[in-house]
Amino acid sequence: MKTTDTPPSEVPAQRGSGDPVTKTKSPEDKKLKSSEGGVLNVFSHGMLILWAILVVMPLLWAVMTSFKTDGDIFGSPWSLPDKLHFENWSRAWSDAHMSDYFLNTIVVVACSLVGTLVLGSMVAYVLARFEFPGRRFIYFLFVGGMSFPIILALVPLFFVMKNLALLNTIQGLVLAYIAYSLPFTVFFLTSFFRTLPSSIAEAAFVDGASHTRTFFQIMLPMAKPGLISVGIFNFLGQWNQYMIPTVLNPDPDKRVLAQGLVELATSQGYKGDWSGLFAGLVMAMLPVLAAYIIFQRQVVQGLTAGALK
Repeated sequence: MKTTDTPPSEVPAQRGSGDPVTKTKSPEDKKLKSSEGGVLNVFSHGMLILWAILVVMPLLWAVMTSFKTDGDIFGSPWSLPDKLHFENWSRAWSDAHMSDYFLNTIVVVACSLVGTLVLGSMVAYVLARFEFPGRRFIYFLFVGGMSFPIILALVPLFFVMKNLALLNTIQGLVLAYIAYSLPFTVFFLTSFFRTLPSSIAEAAFVDGASHTRTFFQIMLPMAKPGLISVGIFNFLGQWNQYMIPTVLNPDPDKRVLAQGLVELATSQGYKGDWSGLFAGLVMAMLPVLAAYIIFQRQVVQGLTAGALK
């Protein structure tokens, strides 16, 4: 082994024909790249700020308008209210029966959301973890159900519910919501269950755990981020659903919140209670905003879990 006293920087590099050549970036190249990244960063942040304004401003305007009188809404729609008219909220809650619609919606969405998550997670776990004939066919049936327009199923669904004596019932509406939400739930959770490690389930089987116990006590808690993510999406769709309850639930005493808002908007024709309507609209928005704000971290975790595997 030979040594030399010549500094390494003064020894010319001897490279073969196949040796890679390392290119040193000049300060001008680094400066140009930094300026390009800065311009792109400013542009992306500017677009995000613009999008946030487009989303937040209508919400703030609706909240502000819910505390105005009808005269102030048409006379000065962009000004702040002279005082907070909480009677708009009380009038919408009691006189417009928003309290009844709110309670009906909570019952229907809570039952359908639990049923959707339980059934969807069980189907997705089987499709993701077990091999059996027809597995891919069943999976693509659920995927195909996502592309089926619900409006095409309303007429046959009406007669099916009528034959089962489930029209104008909370139970029938819950079953319809579950059937409507299952395709997306199975599609989402099947991909999520595939990202979970199978070694933990195998260790549970070795210890004598059954398939049911392994699913409910081990795999389901591990899938919590995915369940919360798909639960938020289903909650948004079911809470704002209007077409299905309009066809299957025309009974005024069992209307849900979306039907109540339409009734509030059209109850008095051209002399509608606009301040009460905006108060009812804000009431309908608050649970959705609260649910997303509370679970926003879990939603992001559930959406990125598959990419982080």
